[in-house]
Amino acid sequence: MSNHSPGQAGGTTRNDRQDLAGQRALADWLPGRLASIAPSVTVVGDVMLDGWWHGSIARLCREAPAPVVDISRRAFAPGGAANTAMNLAALGARVRIAGVVGCDDAGLELRRQLRAAGVNVSHLQEHPGMVTTTKTRISSAGQVLLRFDDVAQQVPQDALAALAVTLPAALRGQDAVVVCDYGLGTLAGPVRGALIAALGGSAGSRPDSPLTVVDAHDPRPWAVLQPDLATPNAQEAARMLGLTLPAGADRAEFLAARRDELARATGAHAVVVTLDRDGTLLLPAAGDVHRTWARPAAEKQASGAGDTFVAALTVARASAVPLTTSVDLAQAAADVVVHHPGTSVCSSEDLARYLASFADTALSADELARHVEGDRAEGRRIVLTNGCFDVLHRGHTRYLNQAKQLGDILVVALNSDASVRRLKGPERPINSVADRAAVIAALSCVDYVTVFDTATPIPLIEKIRPEIYAKGGDYTPEMLAETEAVERFGGKVTILDYVPDQSTTGVVQRIRNGEGATVGEAPVN
Repeated sequence: MSNHSPGQAGGTTRNDRQDLAGQRALADWLPGRLASIAPSVTVVGDVMLDGWWHGSIARLCREAPAPVVDISRRAFAPGGAANTAMNLAALGARVRIAGVVGCDDAGLELRRQLRAAGVNVSHLQEHPGMVTTTKTRISSAGQVLLRFDDVAQQVPQDALAALAVTLPAALRGQDAVVVCDYGLGTLAGPVRGALIAALGGSAGSRPDSPLTVVDAHDPRPWAVLQPDLATPNAQEAARMLGLTLPAGADRAEFLAARRDELARATGAHAVVVTLDRDGTLLLPAAGDVHRTWARPAAEKQASGAGDTFVAALTVARASAVPLTTSVDLAQAAADVVVHHPGTSVCSSEDLARYLASFADTALSADELARHVEGDRAEGRRIVLTNGCFDVLHRGHTRYLNQAKQLGDILVVALNSDASVRRLKGPERPINSVADRAAVIAALSCVDYVTVFDTATPIPLIEKIRPEIYAKGGDYTPEMLAETEAVERFGGKVTILDYVPDQSTTGVVQRIRNGEGATVGEAPVN
């Protein structure tokens, strides 16, 4: 990653961020801590206004077989780069936005809403010859029927020149810069040159370089920045490589196999590919691939979850949260907004409430069996794994992500506190089963959590009959007492990668000895 030194411009200290540098699990206090750090972020790029017009349909028009929508409500929200800025502000960042708008009603509304959210708009250029890009959706009964776009044919050259002049001031002293390039022309010509010059031509070339995030339909023109992060969606990632996503294939697997090509194309230290309802895929230039899974949402009118994801990812990384935890947090923020209609934001309070909701999510065996029965009826394959999961570490998260990929629904059965004491001794567990369940449930790869107190999970296996039973360690299926029960119901036992250098016992021992992290340990996490 780049050698940026966040916090120098805003009064927070390096210690504030050092406290979060080892944070490997989501917790409901984390959004508030990030808001207190309040990293300073400049968003540069294509701003727009989103319109949402809602109405009812009772008839067809006379001129054509088209429905007539009687509009009952109009709502507008900042979109594109402006939505990223709104989400950053809602998460506690100190935000500047740099772009171009017209002197029209849409431009005035955009400025008004950005100011009201606390976004600094002094670098948002106005131009009388510019049409503010507006994307208006017409909906009825929860279904979007039509979208019409009012887009400037060309951004005036004098507006671009004025924006280029102000960019150095907009970027000075910032913790992070987000480049939002959606191909609408704001980042063309002099603006692109000024942005590259202001960032030194390379995101990591100076000790005071800000965290640089490129959110672009085509990140390749920004590879010269060597950004910390590039965030294309799956289609954009494939298009960069001159490929088409194969129909019916696992998009994550297809793109993970091309990690090195994506790194070269984007110039980024890490590429995070967004997969819509399938979550995200973190592809660091070096280190472990990491997956997140989106929580299902039925909201048909949600928009802008990708902007929310980029904003939360930026705030977390600018505050020194480890990369994999930052991606998990960003996924959680996106999960919040897809349950909201229209273009919306995820605030620190929203995110904290969402994470807190996992605190009491351990299901009884009977409740779990009912859920699993419904999932299986819909054709989903059930994966079960179990363990203590006391002090969560990288070995745990990698293992659980591997287990998730074996099927569709991942069930994690936690040893009860009494069971952990029997296995590990009277000083364990460090964390109670309620705390362990809350942390595990917050991981996007986990669908259900339950607790068992028996010597083995065989009674639970007999109740839910998983298609896959996953176990980590240097075992073989023949060594496990559970194998017979799994296979009796047609299931399969799968042994996952053993991570010998990662164990809760080792982490606890280091804490008790007052030791720091092992040198060279997990640089991207």
